[in-house]
Amino acid sequence: MEALITRARFALALSILLFWQAGSASPDDSQAERAPGVHAPGPDYRPPEGLLLRYKAEWHLLNAGVVTLRMERGPDGAEHVTGTAESIGVVAKLYHAHDIFQSSYDPKTFCSMGIIKHTEEGSRRRETAIHFDYQHGKSTVEELNANKNQRRHWEDPIPACVLDVLTTVYYTASVPLDPGTTFSFPINDGAKTANLDVSVTSHEPVSVEAGDFKTTIVETQPASEIMKNRGKVWVWFSDGPLRIPVKIRGRLRWGTVTLTLQSIEHPSTAAAKR
Repeated sequence: MEALITRARFALALSILLFWQAGSASPDDSQAERAPGVHAPGPDYRPPEGLLLRYKAEWHLLNAGVVTLRMERGPDGAEHVTGTAESIGVVAKLYHAHDIFQSSYDPKTFCSMGIIKHTEEGSRRRETAIHFDYQHGKSTVEELNANKNQRRHWEDPIPACVLDVLTTVYYTASVPLDPGTTFSFPINDGAKTANLDVSVTSHEPVSVEAGDFKTTIVETQPASEIMKNRGKVWVWFSDGPLRIPVKIRGRLRWGTVTLTLQSIEHPSTAAAKR
């Protein structure tokens, strides 16, 4: 996913939602700093399969757009995650944005298998497919610049296990979030792998359109390779088995964007509304 820039690109609020955290923790060393790494989910983790999470995005007090997240177990046994971002209202008139991201990961290890991205931002149109080849220790990227009909291919080395920008959301939900804990994990979005450092800060009740939640706050660290010089991000996770991101706030060079959870829908609920 691309760097956050100074124009009103609401679609990059999706980057804010995804470019942050996670790590692993064990009960006996929760206060210790972790070495970067991705660890298998614990036995108590229950992925929110089938749930559609819908968020409202606000930028400079404007209702700027809508972000959605959904996870589904595929027939191949992998978890498939879809994220979308759509600018609306005044922001859409300033800068059209329509992004769709689809990734998959191995639920036993949480290692990402790859991600496909369709991006429409202003006049820019791009298709990107990233595949993680752990057997050969590399990521393979195929990218189409639809505006110029230009194709690019490149490869980069990766560690034994890496996350993409979508799976980080659910990976964080799979580990203990104890205030005072610091995490670090590797993430790859088609270029060189970088580590993202985050910390769990405190508990706080939050009220949003989707309801009232007891939450735990997680924030990125300024020294993180990914967030360096791009601002800071806070995420409020609901307490309980699903660990849903209820609110996300990014303080960036071009302003503050806040995503708040509007609704949690199950496919059967969504079908009943139609």
